[in-house]
Amino acid sequence: QVQLVESGGGLVQAGGSLRLSCAASGSIFSINAMGWYREAPGKQRELVARLTSASSTNYADSVKGRFTISRENTTNTWNLQMNSLKAEDTAVYYCYAVLRRTGWGPEYNYWGQGTQVTVSS
Repeated sequence: QVQLVESGGGLVQAGGSLRLSCAASGSIFSINAMGWYREAPGKQRELVARLTSASSTNYADSVKGRFTISRENTTNTWNLQMNSLKAEDTAVYYCYAVLRRTGWGPEYNYWGQGTQVTVSS
């Protein structure tokens, strides 16, 4: 079994900062990509940030320069540092991972349970 557990959401004023963390546990051989999506009320889930095992990053245009994704060394934990938050960043944030459970097995997608981020204007 594999679990992704998020932490760090909450309420913050516009212009403030929050740091989300995602910890993956269980039978994991390798994590090939990890990241964060978000889903705001009435909107589709969108990719916020992505980090690959080759250290390549992708960000949504709306968060470039404000959000930073990083992985803690030698752990299956990654973070999303969110600065200069705006009201439009309000959403439920979901972490995800593309991982292998064995060296020869297929890749699987796993999701966290979601954490609410609310930015008051």
